Amino acid sequence: MYWLVALMGVSLLGIMALGIWLELHPADACVQTPRWLRGSVGFNLLSFVGAEIGLLLLGVQNVMAEPVSVAPHDISIGMGLALLGCGLPTAMATIGAGIAIGPVGAAALAVIAEKPEAFGRSLIFLGLAEGVAIYGLVVTILLLGKIG
Repeated sequence: MYWLVALMGVSLLGIMALGIWLELHPADACVQTPRWLRGSVGFNLLSFVGAEIGLLLLGVQNVMAEPVSVAPHDISIGMGLALLGCGLPTAMATIGAGIAIGPVGAAALAVIAEKPEAFGRSLIFLGLAEGVAIYGLVVTILLLGKIG
């Protein structure tokens, strides 16, 4: 089991090292990317995804086979699933807000560059996109109130 975690750690370190190397040595537009670079990124990604899948497939059995430990709060599987379900609205709303803010922010910057007096209106649109995440957080808080 630990070898899967080590493989994921090495893969992440490789991706970070490659990112730092690319940051320090940026490629020109006319220079073609070296072949080893594509292979290295592909291998790191493949090893990371493979280790994740292996950890999920092999790790679930180890976790489910653990003896039940005495905890101050006895949480059942149903309660754990309910808590995970409470976190889903915030997660999905945050992902949706991030997807919405990207294009809206880019368009707002383009409009402000051409017409600075449109700053207030563009800020309202960005706030509307961010409001989606706040709605998800409110739903999560309401659901947590129902579980308790």
